[in-house]
Amino acid sequence: MREERLAWDRARPALLALLAGLAVAIVAVPVARAAVDPLVPVSGASPFPPACNGASQPQTSVEYRNTEVEPWIDANPTNPNNLVAMWQQDRYSDGGANGLGVGVSRNGGQSWTQLGVANLPKFTRCQGAAAGSDGDYERASDPWVSFGPDGDGYGVSLSFNETRDLANAILVSESKDGGATWGPVSLIRRDTSPLVFNDKEAITADYTDRRYVYVVWDRIEEFPDGSYKGPTWFARTADGGASWEAAKVIFDPGVNDQTIGNQIVVMPDGTLVNGYTLIKDGTRSIAVMRSGDKGANWAPQVGVSSLEAIGVRDPRTGEPVRTGDILPELASDERPGTNTVYMVWQDARFSGGQRDQIVLSKSSDGGASWSAPQRISTVPGTQAFTPAIRVDAAGNLGVTYYDFRNDTVASPTLDTDVWFLRSTDGGQTFTEERLSPSSFDMRAAPVARGFFVGDYSGLAVAGETFKPLFAQAGAGTTDVFATTVRAPFASTTTPPGPGEPTPPAGTTPPVGPTPPAGPGAPVPAIPPTRPGTTPVPTTPRSLRVEKRGKLGRRFAYLKLRCPAPRCRARVELSAVLRTGGRRRPVILGSRSFQIDRGRVTLQVRLNRRARRLTARRRRLATRALFSARADRFEFRVLLRRR
Repeated sequence: MREERLAWDRARPALLALLAGLAVAIVAVPVARAAVDPLVPVSGASPFPPACNGASQPQTSVEYRNTEVEPWIDANPTNPNNLVAMWQQDRYSDGGANGLGVGVSRNGGQSWTQLGVANLPKFTRCQGAAAGSDGDYERASDPWVSFGPDGDGYGVSLSFNETRDLANAILVSESKDGGATWGPVSLIRRDTSPLVFNDKEAITADYTDRRYVYVVWDRIEEFPDGSYKGPTWFARTADGGASWEAAKVIFDPGVNDQTIGNQIVVMPDGTLVNGYTLIKDGTRSIAVMRSGDKGANWAPQVGVSSLEAIGVRDPRTGEPVRTGDILPELASDERPGTNTVYMVWQDARFSGGQRDQIVLSKSSDGGASWSAPQRISTVPGTQAFTPAIRVDAAGNLGVTYYDFRNDTVASPTLDTDVWFLRSTDGGQTFTEERLSPSSFDMRAAPVARGFFVGDYSGLAVAGETFKPLFAQAGAGTTDVFATTVRAPFASTTTPPGPGEPTPPAGTTPPVGPTPPAGPGAPVPAIPPTRPGTTPVPTTPRSLRVEKRGKLGRRFAYLKLRCPAPRCRARVELSAVLRTGGRRRPVILGSRSFQIDRGRVTLQVRLNRRARRLTARRRRLATRALFSARADRFEFRVLLRRR
């Protein structure tokens, strides 16, 4: 679900394996427009009045009013024409939104009704929660919705305060009328400590047993010594939402390690499969855990693959595009007697570490073992990102994703499109359709640690039709759109040969490293190192912080000196608070950077906790973590997304 309280790992290996021959079957893009219905707008103007949060928001927060991002969707199994969508409404630059919007369709997505405040789940004050109620929060994030086999719908929210206090909670609301109205909020987990944050939750209604609904998430807890942990938490209802069992930890990776992007799918025999990203010793990988008793007990985790995403950037400006680069998506084949589950995610391994692509892994034994990842995005010469995946009633596989294939050097905009892949043979071959009738400008999207339309997008199935849901930016706003993909589908073509094809003439070149800054120049983030190049010699341990620094209202300023040809590092800022006779460090902000020999003033953006302390002018403490190797930069990873 996430400027936003996080220390972001952009550390990457300097030399990645060069591309070998590919065995995956990728297809060209034949045109078959009959398969894709016209786009239908799902969201519109914000239903929330201005300043509805119950507390003034920080002046440093940018509110992107009338923008809708990060949508999710599900179809009612008792009435496939009934679809419910949920999204972030009025996104903020530093995390979350005023609330979660809801749209309902009764005709298979041909038209949508956006709910007003009176009918929304009470996840925030803007959504109608009363002061002092379980939903009395300033912001919400990470929307998710799931239907049970009886037609009851369940929505979940990460709700939190930005200014009143640092309380945050996982909240659930149930709808018994196809999403038209929502019942009282159920409090799954609430934390008030400024050192604890619940993040990236997902909800899954068990289609094999209407009594069970599951919520899973990661919970980051920081400790006074600067360490942290981020285990997977789980909660369930065994009576159709009437009550919820106490939340519990189902997997703890240990100190200074965490999970993120937990998501549960149900197999036809009732087995639960939870997929997630594991961050262990600074290394990211994809893993799953399984439960055969509705989540009461969980078997040891099973590794799926390493995660080698490098993130997405504007090909011409180098500005970040925030995507689902650390979040795997999974889907099970729900047909009786099957035992297949699929996973997709962003990964740069098939481009030699140059750009993220969409890859697929498959398990035919309910998640006990997994195939090697295969690239399925169809244009290797461009960045592809934020996939969604589902399996229809006939076992056909559908995947949506974004890419920049139609962006050109001559274009004044960052032309972005959405695509749909379909496989009828278990992922061996795919056909492709274009979902966006024309490209949209990603640079027009809200900026929340990068151009942002969502860490994920939605995809539902109704019988043998797919229901994609995604956000795209327009003039002055970002909206959610839906479509339907049905037969006839494009015909399969032969896969390309091994290697990376050259991008078409006139298209933007692949993303590469940016030149390092000289003394006194702006300090860039650490760029990836291209395979086959020789890194400039660096001496990471030689970097010196010359002064404790200056603390402003929005930024901290440190004077650094690099005596080596180049220095790479991460600086972490913390204030030492004294409460009850105890000294407690509080993280204020962090930044990874690279500078050439000389002196430079480093500007570090302060997080929201720091901005509350600036009036008291706490003394800054600095801590830099370095690698002993010159060609690689490593540090502890703490990921939080709102």
